[in-house]
Amino acid sequence: MAQRLLKIVIPEDGAEKALRLLDDLGKPDYWQEGSKDGCLVYSVLLDSGDSEAFMDQFETSFDGAETFHMILLPVEAIVPRPVEEDKEAEKDGSATPAEEKKTPLHISREELYADIVDSTRLTRIYLIMAVLSTVVASVGLLRDNVAVIIGAMVIAPFLGPNVALALSINLADYKLGLNALKTMASGILAALLMTGVMGLLVNVDPTTPEIAARTQAGLSDVALALAAGCAGVLAFTTGAPSAVIGVMVAVALLPPLAVAGLLAGAGFWPQAGAAFLLFLTNIISINLAGIITFLFQGISPRSWWEAERARKATRRALGLWTVVLGILVIILAFWESWI
Repeated sequence: MAQRLLKIVIPEDGAEKALRLLDDLGKPDYWQEGSKDGCLVYSVLLDSGDSEAFMDQFETSFDGAETFHMILLPVEAIVPRPVEEDKEAEKDGSATPAEEKKTPLHISREELYADIVDSTRLTRIYLIMAVLSTVVASVGLLRDNVAVIIGAMVIAPFLGPNVALALSINLADYKLGLNALKTMASGILAALLMTGVMGLLVNVDPTTPEIAARTQAGLSDVALALAAGCAGVLAFTTGAPSAVIGVMVAVALLPPLAVAGLLAGAGFWPQAGAAFLLFLTNIISINLAGIITFLFQGISPRSWWEAERARKATRRALGLWTVVLGILVIILAFWESWI
């Protein structure tokens, strides 16, 4: 598992408490770097999956101390290489079930939060990437060129806001949720405006296979979006590179959104409505899958009262998204017969 270096700054009078905590938490590799201005600095080498437990314990013990800080850093390499003691013990048969260590399935809550918050910032670069990916996807759709459409997925910036929206529900962090919604809505609006203008200026054939495919939804589309949501969350929570996973999320979102704008601009309103309904179905599926994946990995607030509020918010969101998703799937199934 990847390693993390946790730097802990505490008041000098908290040294005994800090050492006791380090011992209670499994005696990891740690050392004291020295003291300055009445503070002690400890460096702790951890597996990425263990960092949340350490940070929670120290935050609980030193919360309120004026000089208390924690900084979590990624570790690129260690010399000499660390020995995997648990595996050696299993080979020798000396490990007991009580001694076996259950490794968490995710990086620390704080590290995850920092990564996701960065992806929800509404910047000019985000809007430019949203517009550029939409233009590329639209050209691919109009030319019925799958390779060009896939190229658009690589630069589409829609993974972060969707994962952030799911995390905000699991943590009951309404500020994070609002930021994610604002960023997502801005990207969607920019994409619709750009494709709407393109639909006015170019000849759009709604029977083009790549366009027509986005006006007809089935259970396979929902399955794709659900898988994309799970994969997107796993990319963030395991610390894996998210660029490639973002392509899968974009596959579910960008083409139907671009088709909706192109067809609306060209005046094909019923087909545009079907494509936009498919987009809404996919975005709800992605967030529903994201919430469930966060639950499976045990992502929750640190304090019990925040955890209880998060559980209520998660239950409400799961119920709401499931009902809305069912309604949208039914509407899409009968859309052609209604229009």
